[in-house]
Amino acid sequence: MVFPYAAITAFGAGSIIVRVAPHYLADQSDPAEPRFVWAYHVRVENHGGEPVQIVARNWVITDGEGRTEQVDGPGVVGQQPVIAPAAAYDYVSGCPLVTPSGTMHGHYAMRTATAAFNATIPLFRLEGPRQ
Repeated sequence: MVFPYAAITAFGAGSIIVRVAPHYLADQSDPAEPRFVWAYHVRVENHGGEPVQIVARNWVITDGEGRTEQVDGPGVVGQQPVIAPAAAYDYVSGCPLVTPSGTMHGHYAMRTATAAFNATIPLFRLEGPRQ
């Protein structure tokens, strides 16, 4: 599968690569409300020699006025996928804000059969329409 957007690439712990591509959803947004919505496509690639599991997620979401929300939870989109060596896991999720721009960053808590570690997701921008 070809990654669909210009990607931000992060090299996390071990041999995990996380790619994130945000996309503004004008049809689900209403600037007059104000409500601005993004989808973000994530690909987690396992370039190591053993399976890894995404156990939990941590996102730090900051809107354009500096208000921050932290989102923690088990797995991603209701799953705790196991990613085989040389394989990837893709998912799409969403993020609403009350400002036309913001940022996200965080990490995935991951584990192998013998170790637990965090794979860092670097800061990426959510850019909506210019006011």
